[in-house]
Amino acid sequence: MLLPRPLSRAIDHVPLGVVQRVVDAVFHRALQQHPDLFDRLGSQAEKSFRFTPADLDLSFVIHPARRTIRAYRKDKAPPVSSAVSGPMLMLLALLEGRIDGDAVFFSRSLTVTGDMEAMLALRNGLDDCGFDLPADLSGLAGPFAQPFRRVGELVRQRALVGIV
Repeated sequence: MLLPRPLSRAIDHVPLGVVQRVVDAVFHRALQQHPDLFDRLGSQAEKSFRFTPADLDLSFVIHPARRTIRAYRKDKAPPVSSAVSGPMLMLLALLEGRIDGDAVFFSRSLTVTGDMEAMLALRNGLDDCGFDLPADLSGLAGPFAQPFRRVGELVRQRALVGIV
């Protein structure tokens, strides 16, 4: 399931600096909630990973050893050790462990390139984390945390209908 076109166009027009600030806040929160996120990577933590939503003009590069993430426009994204591309909602569902990565890879809904050993190590680490994006990110909403979480859960539930 792709993001609705009006939403993806709107996101694509957000200045990259604003996208980066949001991504930094979300990534920092994820590391607070899951401090062991990259522990299982071992030597693979020195590698770089790119996640490219097929329905957005964005790419995100993560350097686990440095605990950094950087947003790029697709055509400006640097070379990395390993890369994944697929619809944004599918990438988020994979992050949360709500869909089978092998199944979407073999159905060709997801493209993985580069160092497969590194990507497998990252996937195994993510599987152990137990991400729940609405719960994990609701703290960013301050006093609106509970309504934010409920809305996030409803959006996720509706989005997963087209994926699983």
